[in-house]
Amino acid sequence: MSRLGMVIVYTAHSVTDAHLIKGLLESEGIAAFVYGGDLQGGIGELPVMGLISVRVPENFVAQACAVIADYERAEPEKL
Repeated sequence: MSRLGMVIVYTAHSVTDAHLIKGLLESEGIAAFVYGGDLQGGIGELPVMGLISVRVPENFVAQACAVIADYERAEPEKL
């Protein structure tokens, strides 16, 4: 799949956070990619300051945002 036309749908605090969202999106049938994940190792354990993101193809942006919003609204005991 071409990476052209990819849109950021989530800015992660860590590479673990990014992969959690990526897996969530993929479980809903949405192709998702983590960008900047390698930067955390280069910077060490310090925050990466918004450089790690999850992106999806343009035609899946609305669906991905809805999945992420549902996840963020979920009560902890339901996760």
